[in-house]
Amino acid sequence: MGVPEKLAERMSMAEQHEYLRARFSRRTMIRGGAVTLGAVAGGAFVPGVTAQAAVPTRHAAPAAATVDGAHVAPFGRHLAWGNDPRTEITVSWQVPVAVKKPFIRIGAHPWDLSRKIEAEVRTLYTPAGVGASGDHTQYYLHARLTRLRPGRTYYYGVGHQGFDPAEPHLLGTVGTFTTAPAHKAPFTFTAFGDEGVGYHGLANNSLLLGQNPAFHLHAGDIAYADPAGAGKTADTGFDARTWDSFLAQTETVAKQVPWMPAYGNHDMEAWYSPNGYGGEDARWTLPDNGPDRKNLPGVYSFVYGNTAVISLDANDISFEIPANLGISGGTQTKWLEGQLKKFRAAKDVDFIVVFFHHCAYCTSTAHASEGGVRQEWVPLFEKYTVDLVINGHNHQYERTDVIKAGEVAKELPIGGTAYPETDGVVYVTAGAAGRSLYAFSAPDTYEGHEHETDSVASFVNTKDGKVHETVGWSRVRYLNYSFLRVDVSPAPRGRQTTLKVSGIAETGDRVDHFTVSRTAK
Repeated sequence: MGVPEKLAERMSMAEQHEYLRARFSRRTMIRGGAVTLGAVAGGAFVPGVTAQAAVPTRHAAPAAATVDGAHVAPFGRHLAWGNDPRTEITVSWQVPVAVKKPFIRIGAHPWDLSRKIEAEVRTLYTPAGVGASGDHTQYYLHARLTRLRPGRTYYYGVGHQGFDPAEPHLLGTVGTFTTAPAHKAPFTFTAFGDEGVGYHGLANNSLLLGQNPAFHLHAGDIAYADPAGAGKTADTGFDARTWDSFLAQTETVAKQVPWMPAYGNHDMEAWYSPNGYGGEDARWTLPDNGPDRKNLPGVYSFVYGNTAVISLDANDISFEIPANLGISGGTQTKWLEGQLKKFRAAKDVDFIVVFFHHCAYCTSTAHASEGGVRQEWVPLFEKYTVDLVINGHNHQYERTDVIKAGEVAKELPIGGTAYPETDGVVYVTAGAAGRSLYAFSAPDTYEGHEHETDSVASFVNTKDGKVHETVGWSRVRYLNYSFLRVDVSPAPRGRQTTLKVSGIAETGDRVDHFTVSRTAK
């Protein structure tokens, strides 16, 4: 039971939460399965750094007594770029109980954290009876920092009344982040999807740090608090507390590497808001330059060095899992084309990388390919010669040949090079971050264990259901836990600049590598 559709169209997310709060008593909410999100916004200005409230709403969760802050330690720190990674970043974290006067300290040295900025609190309340959750309140804190200096490493500590990271005995809690450089320079980023909570996710996270990435892309299905993944209040097994474990698991990486998610079907938690993203709004502060913050908060873009990155929400165009099908009314696709056109014309952008959850091209026996993506977005990827598309959804590693118009435009063997300006687009499914693995209908074939297969039986999800197909574009298949590493090497104008893409197994072994090359602007 939510906000009436016609009314919801005229209301912000905060207004919808307040509407539900006013309409239902706590007892009614528990009986009906509604959940509330509230926020207490705080911000302050200091020379060179500002903090801003991202979602200023009134407190809508049940009142909670605070405890002695000295007995409460923050956890689950995670970073995210702002609209400009050279000058903007958000530090987010969690506390297990309500605390007083939360803040962040920031400085150029770990012993000099004199700049103190108030943090924003977003309180997420999940009553007992919603899925498998007990009566549970989560406290997420955010400090959005702007006016930072490019290419600079900052030290930060998060705290609250009674817990000050500037105190000598708490200096071990201090973290770091580094802003994007002002000019083109070599860098590495990593990517995967479908992580969840468990050993394999933890193992992949530990390997990510060894890659020294500038940022990490998560291609959806983040924590699996909703294991059903249909995006409906009828989903069974939902447990909001899974997010506590997930943020604790990823903190080792995410406290120092901006963790940039796209939203998958398991991230539509329907109890919090009509679009299912009310809980995500509490946990993440992402760039706000997308087309529809109300309905698609996980759609955004940013530029790092010579590379533009675009995050999309494929729930909007998914025939397979239609809970949010058509939610943007076409605005996301229109925005995507505008972004592609802008970035392809930008003098400082060479590469365009797009990531989202549902696969454009995959031969998994579980979800295979999404027809909505092929219908709406693939023509745009080809029109604007996108350099790399990264997906999750299918729990395995698969990489295509170079594809154009649904066919192999050029075979791309392991170690080969693609030229998007003339060849076409390469698609990588990197959905083996941690959840249980799926299967292929053809044998594995990966670096050192090649098994050439001319054709693979698969299917594509369409508006009329599954349509079987036999494809020739499946070049690399690896059925085990893995992630993606991408090394970006700029070049002088007129020379060849490259993306060197590697599939890395949980063991640390390389299972695939190829290069994407184009002429530098």
